[in-house]
Amino acid sequence: MGPPLGTLPSRISALDAAGVQQLLAYEEAHGSRLPVLEVLRHRITALEQGATPSGAIEQDMPEVTRSAMGSPVSPATAGPVINPPSHGDPTNPAQPR
Repeated sequence: MGPPLGTLPSRISALDAAGVQQLLAYEEAHGSRLPVLEVLRHRITALEQGATPSGAIEQDMPEVTRSAMGSPVSPATAGPVINPPSHGDPTNPAQPR
């Protein structure tokens, strides 16, 4: 799950129209979430009407860096082994519920 929608405008404020357009094309092809599309279209309109990119792109994007590095879970931090319930394992046809 990505960042909350409320942070999207500040996260894209440093992008130029081409950068926001690239995000818009990606969202249309993949998620097509109406609130995200509206924010991106609004930003493109603002840029076309003279708004300027804010400067530095926000570097603290844990949801991006975590997914790029893979899962932070290791055998040492994994949860306990889950035993099947006492009334049988619903995924095992030999042990009906």
